[in-house]
Amino acid sequence: MSWSRFIVLTGLSGSGKSQAIRALEDLGYYCVDNLPVSLLPVMAELSERQSEHNRVAVVMDVRESRFVSDFPRVYRQLKTNKHLRSKLIFLEAGHAELVRRFSETRRPHPLAPDRPITEGLSEERASLRTIRTMADKVVDTSKLNVHELRQQLRELVSGQKQASKLVLTFLSFGFQNGPPAEADVMFDVRFLKNPHWVPALRPQSGRDPAVAAYVRRQPVARALIKRLNSLLRWMVPLYVQEGKSYLTVAIGCTGGRHRSVYVAEALKRELSDLKGVSARVSHRDLAKGSR
Repeated sequence: MSWSRFIVLTGLSGSGKSQAIRALEDLGYYCVDNLPVSLLPVMAELSERQSEHNRVAVVMDVRESRFVSDFPRVYRQLKTNKHLRSKLIFLEAGHAELVRRFSETRRPHPLAPDRPITEGLSEERASLRTIRTMADKVVDTSKLNVHELRQQLRELVSGQKQASKLVLTFLSFGFQNGPPAEADVMFDVRFLKNPHWVPALRPQSGRDPAVAAYVRRQPVARALIKRLNSLLRWMVPLYVQEGKSYLTVAIGCTGGRHRSVYVAEALKRELSDLKGVSARVSHRDLAKGSR
């Protein structure tokens, strides 16, 4: 995969540059917001020299007074460095959508601090026409949520279409120790017969074959696994489509050692083949010695 080493992000005020630069930071870029045009060659040179910052993204826009006049010349010179693999990404959105976003944030437009937002937006759009034509990609964010914008940026900077990858964690826990704060979805399996009351099984856990066999022999346990498997196979791909990166499915019993552990392990095995998903299991209370 050939990632762009140097990204310049610009565009209209209110088009989502703040969200975009955070997404690039999550993708491993060293990010600088509101970089002066005069420092663009310096930042590019530093990115080539320093191995720990070999991928850099900067935001530049009309907040700097000389951006419109100086940027085209400076960026054209930067573009001659083929080793840098620079990309210019221009974000924009429809006029009505930008007005709505400014109304929600109640922030003034940088070109019209004492004038109506509409005047600042119109002036900015006109002043950026030349820079817009220089862009490697123009992204209209009018109808994009933050997850869709992130996915588009990943594809742009990597040079190829990426499939969303979701980390699916099955987390067992005991209700007597409190529910986990990180749970996105939670199931209570305390209706299953408890191996804790079988003396030979009490010191073991849901990962031990004898405990697993005890729980699995219960028809209601087999029905539970079947129904949760069906539900999650329908539900998890919807989270993948939404662009969610992590999903924690919490399974709770009384102490978090037997029933919840078995169910979490079983679901992880059942759902490991889901496309676009990396399934894992975690047992919060397994070492606490409770029932």
